[in-house]
Amino acid sequence: MVEVTIEPSWKNVLQDEFGKDYFKSLTEFVKGEYRHAIVFPPPKDIFRAFNLCPFDKVEVVILGQDPYHNREEANGLCFAVGEGVRIPPSLQNIFKEIEDDLGKKLVHRSGDLERWAKQGVLLLNATLTVRAHAAGSHQGKGWEQFTDAVIRKLSEERENLVFILWGNYAKAKGAHIDRTKHCVIESAHPSPLAARRFFGSKPFSKANQYLIEHGKTPVDWL
Repeated sequence: MVEVTIEPSWKNVLQDEFGKDYFKSLTEFVKGEYRHAIVFPPPKDIFRAFNLCPFDKVEVVILGQDPYHNREEANGLCFAVGEGVRIPPSLQNIFKEIEDDLGKKLVHRSGDLERWAKQGVLLLNATLTVRAHAAGSHQGKGWEQFTDAVIRKLSEERENLVFILWGNYAKAKGAHIDRTKHCVIESAHPSPLAARRFFGSKPFSKANQYLIEHGKTPVDWL
């Protein structure tokens, strides 16, 4: 397994977490899984969401649940897929809502979403690894505690962030957000099972409106 690194500002902010027993146990579990099974994303991409979006550059957080568990899909950014990979149904619905919400056609059709991350959108899954073709296989091993700490740090140490929570799982994970100092946008999940209630929720224009109102640069979602 190649060396797994995290961007320096996040390493500093999360230093206490890395020293806790649960994270040490999680690390050993994940290393063992990569040795003995097929696991996604590739090790170098486990912390890709953090590496593309330093702590002090975060302006929007989108919460996902589990990495995709099919080959070449998971790339370390929630809802995103590797370059050239077929767009999954949830991301297709996200793209459709962007066009309907903003009244413009997408310029970029790639499902990678690195273009969002580099603008300050933290695309954070609750669980950062998964065994191939076994959804939820790395849940309950410590990742959720770690990503709760990420959300808590952002809530406590930053101001006027936008948190976009899709579906009940993400909404529950939003319990750590101080809603007196941040904007929380909630709706149904973009998966085909809930898309009827997701469409029309306008999270992208709402996020940009909040950013503009607080003197920040809106995200180019297109």
